[in-house]
Amino acid sequence: MDLITGDIVSRISYKHDLLFRISSISKDHATLHGKDLRLEVDAPLSDLVLVEERDLVKKSKKEKEQEEFSYRLFRQDYQFMKEKRDYQATDGYHHEASYFHLPAKVLHIDGDQNYLRKCIELYQRIGLHVHGVYLNEKDMPLEIGALVEKIQPDIIVITGHDSFSRNKGTKSDLRAYRHSKYFVETVREARRIVPQLDQLIIFAGACQSHFESLIRAGANYASSPSRINIHALDPVYIAAKIAYTPFMEKVSVWDVLRNTLTGEKGMGGIETRGLLRTGMPYLEDSSDE
Repeated sequence: MDLITGDIVSRISYKHDLLFRISSISKDHATLHGKDLRLEVDAPLSDLVLVEERDLVKKSKKEKEQEEFSYRLFRQDYQFMKEKRDYQATDGYHHEASYFHLPAKVLHIDGDQNYLRKCIELYQRIGLHVHGVYLNEKDMPLEIGALVEKIQPDIIVITGHDSFSRNKGTKSDLRAYRHSKYFVETVREARRIVPQLDQLIIFAGACQSHFESLIRAGANYASSPSRINIHALDPVYIAAKIAYTPFMEKVSVWDVLRNTLTGEKGMGGIETRGLLRTGMPYLEDSSDE
């Protein structure tokens, strides 16, 4: 069967462990993007098998269940944070109070249009205001400056595809990674504009990315400490945790990671202040009749 761009395939040599979408085909090789993981690899066409519809439905159902479980964990966490804010705003429920929040603004830059769409849907479901931008990873360092100046975000997510290749070097060699160097340059440029770690929160990286270089460049959170694959939606949960934590509170790294689908092997970072600011009183919009 002839394979075409957009087909969902698996690799024979890896015992069909992951699902990929064919991004492009050149002669007898294809560039593959993980269907649900932020991984980019090359593979010979002879190693690829088209995934049958019934298998795709089965695996998609399992993936959806994992995503829903992670979302429920976040909702539980969000509810706890909300009850804590209510308690503090009412002086331990002794007074009635109407208050409002100044929402955090997220700039999400993604190297995959499909992932970007899924992430924006989750941001909206969670209730976060997001500016989503699709950019090729190589163009991110060139575009980030203008985007920061224009949007003035509180949180930046810099992600897309990545992978580590042992044939190109050791795990400590940035040249052995497909796109890590571009993520690093993008973080460094954003930090040149806003140096303070608590004024602009940055997540950067994708599957198997060079975690140490991203943190050194100025990211608050990054992937991937154990060089494993991360889920396409993981950066959203990190952004959401920071956005809904009061700015007077520090967020421990574990508190951020526990709602992700990947956990501490795929994500890491430094403790960071939250961004949520509460004000009062809340005045309902009214006009004279």
